[in-house]
Amino acid sequence: MRRPGPARRPPRESSHAVTIRVALLLPPAALLALLWSGAAGAHDPSAWGGLFRSRDDGARWLPVTAGRFIGGALGLAISPVDPHHLLLGTDSGLLRSRNGGRDWTAEAPGVMVGAVFSAAFDADGVKALAATADGLFRSEDGVTWRRTSLSRAALPARAFLRGGGAGHVYLAGANGIWRSDDWGASWANGSDGLPEGPVVAASALPDAPETLYVVAGRRLWTRNGPARRWEPSDTGMPEGRVDTVSRGAGAAAPLWAFAADQLYRSDDRGRRWRPVGGALPERNTAVRGIAVGPGSIVLTTDRGLLRSTNDGHTWELQEGVLPVHLEAGPLVRDPAEPDTLYAGFALTPYEEMWRMAVEGGSLLDRLDALSLAGGAAFLLVIALVAGVTLRRLGRHYRQPGATANWRSPRIDGSVR
Repeated sequence: MRRPGPARRPPRESSHAVTIRVALLLPPAALLALLWSGAAGAHDPSAWGGLFRSRDDGARWLPVTAGRFIGGALGLAISPVDPHHLLLGTDSGLLRSRNGGRDWTAEAPGVMVGAVFSAAFDADGVKALAATADGLFRSEDGVTWRRTSLSRAALPARAFLRGGGAGHVYLAGANGIWRSDDWGASWANGSDGLPEGPVVAASALPDAPETLYVVAGRRLWTRNGPARRWEPSDTGMPEGRVDTVSRGAGAAAPLWAFAADQLYRSDDRGRRWRPVGGALPERNTAVRGIAVGPGSIVLTTDRGLLRSTNDGHTWELQEGVLPVHLEAGPLVRDPAEPDTLYAGFALTPYEEMWRMAVEGGSLLDRLDALSLAGGAAFLLVIALVAGVTLRRLGRHYRQPGATANWRSPRIDGSVR
C-alpha cells in the first residue's frame, strides 16, 4: 500500500507580485494615493507648514506640531505666567497646548470656524483673545469662548499687543489699530493720523503712557500716549519701504526695523535709525519677524528663515528640518527663556491668506477653468503611466501555474 507523501504547498508568490495583484484592483484615485504614499514612508515635517522651536537662539530647530498636518501657522501666544502654555492660530482653527507643544487640542472648533489669524494672553495667563476672518473671540476662564464686539473693518487682526496696564490690549487690524482697556470687551479706533490700510506690525515700549510703534503704508509710525496723533518715525530708513519693527528685551533695549533688504537699529526711541550689517542675499525679500539675541539675529521672511551670527554682515538660510521652500511668518521669543524661539511657516503665502480674509473667498477661488483642466490632465497622465507600468511589472512577475495548475492532495495521498 502506498504511503501518503507530504502535502504539496502552492508556490509562494513574491511580495512584488502580491503588491501588483492588489494594485491592479484599485481604482485610479486609490492607486495614485498608493504611489504617492509609497515615495514617503513617514510624515516629513519640512514638507508642510506648522510651528518650529529652537532652544539655542535659532541655530537648530525641531517641529512643535509634529503629527499634525498644518497648512499654516498664523499666530502664536505664549502665556506670561507659564511658558509651556501656548495658543496657536492656524489656517484651520485655534490649537492649545499646556505642555510646550507635545500635545495639542482644538480650541472651540464649533465657535471659531476657519483660520485663526492671531491670539493673545492677558497678563494673568488665563484670559485670552483670538481673531478669525469675521470675528473676534474672548475667553475669561480659558475654557469658554464668546464672540465680542468689534468692527468688521478691523478684521482680521494681524497681531495683538498687550499694553502696560491691566486689561490694556491693542489690535493691529486690516484697517488701522484699535485699543481696549477691558481686555477686548469694548474697542476704540486709535488710527488717527495713520494711512488707510492694514497695520502689519506693532511694538511698544513699557512707558506710562505707552509708546507705540506700528508699520502702516510701508512706513514706521509712533505715538506717545493715546491722545496723541501718529507721527512718522523712519528717519534714516528708505521712505515707503519698511517691512516690520521689533523691540529688544529689557527696558533700555534698542528698537529694530527692516527696510529695503536692510536691518536698522535705533538707540533713541525711534527718532533716528542707522543700518546694521549688510543687505540680504536676495533682493526684495519681505521680512515679517526680527529676533535679536546676544550672538545672533533671526529673521522670518517670504524666502524662509534667515540667521546671522556676525551682526548682519552675512545671512544664511536655515535648513535642516525647516521647510525652506515655504514662507516663514510669526516669530516669537519665549519671555521666560530668551534662548527659545518659535517660528511659523505656511503652505499658502501669508499675504494671500490675509487678502482672502479681507475680501472673502477661499483657495479654490484662485483656480480658473484652465488651471483645473491642466491639473486634471496631469493626474490622468500619472494614472495612465502608473497603470501601464504596473501591468508590465505584472507580466514580468507573473508565475504561470502558480494558482490555476495547483492541485491539493487528498487525504489518502492521491491528487485530485
